[in-house]
Amino acid sequence: MSKLPVVEKRYVVAFALTSTLFFAWGLASQFNDLLLHHFQQALDISRTRASLTQFAFYIGYFCAPLPAAMIIRRVGYKKTMMMGLAMYAIGAFLFVPAAGMRVYEIFLIALYIIAFGAAFLETSANPYIAILGDPSTSSVRLNFAQAFNGVATVLGPLVGGYVIFSGVEYTPEQIAAMSPQTVDAWRATEAATVGPPYMVLGVLMALIITAIALTKYPALPKAVQPEGSGSVFAVLRKPRVRHAVIAQFFYCGAQVGIWSLLVDFCKEAANVPARTGATVFLFATMVAFCIGRFFGAWLQRHIDPARLLVIYAGCNIALCIGAATLGGYPSIIAMVATSFFMSIMFPTIFALGIEKLGHETEFASSFIVMAISGAAVVPTAMAFLADYTGALHWSLFLPALCYVVVMGFGLRAPKMGHAVT
Repeated sequence: MSKLPVVEKRYVVAFALTSTLFFAWGLASQFNDLLLHHFQQALDISRTRASLTQFAFYIGYFCAPLPAAMIIRRVGYKKTMMMGLAMYAIGAFLFVPAAGMRVYEIFLIALYIIAFGAAFLETSANPYIAILGDPSTSSVRLNFAQAFNGVATVLGPLVGGYVIFSGVEYTPEQIAAMSPQTVDAWRATEAATVGPPYMVLGVLMALIITAIALTKYPALPKAVQPEGSGSVFAVLRKPRVRHAVIAQFFYCGAQVGIWSLLVDFCKEAANVPARTGATVFLFATMVAFCIGRFFGAWLQRHIDPARLLVIYAGCNIALCIGAATLGGYPSIIAMVATSFFMSIMFPTIFALGIEKLGHETEFASSFIVMAISGAAVVPTAMAFLADYTGALHWSLFLPALCYVVVMGFGLRAPKMGHAVT
């Protein structure tokens, strides 16, 4: 494998600042995993309806990338990042009145706006990091930048678990014995807890916008500078791009499905309270993910990225089947362990998909980011299957199938070039 520097000296500042965006959208997605459980009690809704939090968020990811790619061609990567941060901040601030009104639909609108902004960030930051240096180190560079996303996934459940979950839970029998006024007051208190953390997120985005605005980004090599109009969909004629989009769709669906249902799964498998599920097991999941990101970035200096993707996907197929069949704490441990092996998947699929595309990079990137909308489909299907069967563990066979698709991409990618078909 290549021993070239992962980041050249002239790009260090731009690389470091752009890497903070990976942290930003990581926090947003991590809070979603907590909201899915929290809204069930705060707003008195079913698990299937609560899964619309993920649906609204990731539909935003489906709608935003193509406009973002077109804007990149007109104004460049830096200004597109700033626009994404602005939308993210607006959506975050909208959580404050939504928490006071307790209207689920307003929360969904706020999540959609956050996601639209985050998709702008992903469509611009991922390819920018990938092309910010030698193509042979693009996967390593992107895995390293994505490790900052892993840091956010560690802090998300740890901080969010304490500030969003109050620790006050009642069984259906206890709620039935309480007066309507007491129940309503409890739900109002629970709903109010989501306002402050999202206010902080909005302020954080405003600070990052300011930092990027005051920083001069270096010029990119001419071969990868976005230019011209071109056909948006022409890039899909390239087989590796198409297969990368498909693999990313199923990977993101599996990742978010596992994370968003983990708190509920811990309660079902071993009667673990929600706060413990979030601050212990979801936290452990994200620690495994974060360690996997840094370790994976190092490992890809020695092992071909596509080969490593195949190995990791195979491990996760086995772990998902184990989580579905073992029961108790062993099934929780298996579910947590999947995060270590999913850690390299997004950046590796992304880097392989856009490799050596030159001026078509931003359009290919937009379709691969659109594939994140798989997270709107698979978690909802998992929640529906869990409600239909009355048992969450059966739903874990769905992410196992998703990892079969990822493994297939890893096996085929080295044989596929970017020739038009």
